[in-house]
Amino acid sequence: MVLDAFAGSGALGLEALSRGAAGATFIEQDRAALAALRRNVAACRAEDRSRIVAVDALAPSRGTPHDLVLLDPPYGKGLVGRAVSAFATAGWLAPGALIAAEFGKADPTPDGVSPLAERAHGAARLVIWRHTA
Repeated sequence: MVLDAFAGSGALGLEALSRGAAGATFIEQDRAALAALRRNVAACRAEDRSRIVAVDALAPSRGTPHDLVLLDPPYGKGLVGRAVSAFATAGWLAPGALIAAEFGKADPTPDGVSPLAERAHGAARLVIWRHTA
């Protein structure tokens, strides 16, 4: 299962579904983004493999474990570490879950992360690691 947090239009989770993921959970709280996300899930005919949860990614309710976590929060707010911690506490992260997060270049990498891969492009960088806690 894939978790697309700060999902926006759902592009990351929908791409995972198109590449064979069994299912995706989309976390988004912005009303306009939720409307676009719902339209995009329907346009991709992915309703049966998608779950949309309208909640703050920093305060999720109890969840089920996901193996792949995709995070693309707003840059410059240091949200990745806080979101990963919140999802771990609420049970959303499977043991050894693969996490791929897009950060602003100035955003801190969460404490304790040992990147498997890291790439920078323009104002952004992508960091991939395994959840170990």
